[in-house]
Amino acid sequence: MMLAELSAVLAATTEAATRDDYAAAIIEGNCLGKPTAATRRLTNQRLGELYALDRGMPIFRVLRHLWAAEDAGRRLLALQCAIARDPLLAATAAPVIALPVGSELQRDHVRAALRETVDERLSSSTLDKVIRNVASSWAQAGHLVGRTFKKRALVRATPASVAFGLYLGHAAGFRGTQLFTTGWLAVLDCAPTTARDLAVEAKRIGLIDLRISGEVVDLGLDRLDPQQRRT
Repeated sequence: MMLAELSAVLAATTEAATRDDYAAAIIEGNCLGKPTAATRRLTNQRLGELYALDRGMPIFRVLRHLWAAEDAGRRLLALQCAIARDPLLAATAAPVIALPVGSELQRDHVRAALRETVDERLSSSTLDKVIRNVASSWAQAGHLVGRTFKKRALVRATPASVAFGLYLGHAAGFRGTQLFTTGWLAVLDCAPTTARDLAVEAKRIGLIDLRISGEVVDLGLDRLDPQQRRT
């Protein structure tokens, strides 16, 4: 998930930065402290794949807007964006989220989930590397703890991460009360009732517009993307 690198590059740039500005900060400015030009270019490429780093992409604009709104949920915001853009990480969500708290990650279950996505396109050695990388990503997000044996832990959803989950669920076509039961909120370990409460808090602090009356949910997301609102 490259959380440390994402945090550093966002700290070194502004919301108005272009894709070229992000590349310049990483490659020429070496804001990430990488030892060689080759590693800087590779990091720029990989961060671009995971997060776009392009204000022309709505998902990145929303991520950047919410990143500035709160510190506590930043690792969850990064996870949500990375899942939306990386099909391999997305494929591992179900086996990780389904783990009971305190139970050890079963790599065979993760491998099986990845095989359903990639079939035989990846070799066993490459798949092993992917499993290590996704386990690291889930650990960075807080869902797994432990150095040698990674075990499931609960994460704490925040108003910003719930707002992002609602945004992603809405983009995927969910509406009404379904918005509080999507996988985008499941990765926050967030029950629907808790998601509603945090959505109300997100409204209170000005991230979204929301009205709930029984089973009717009126959700407005314009505040999440001021640039889209102006166009």
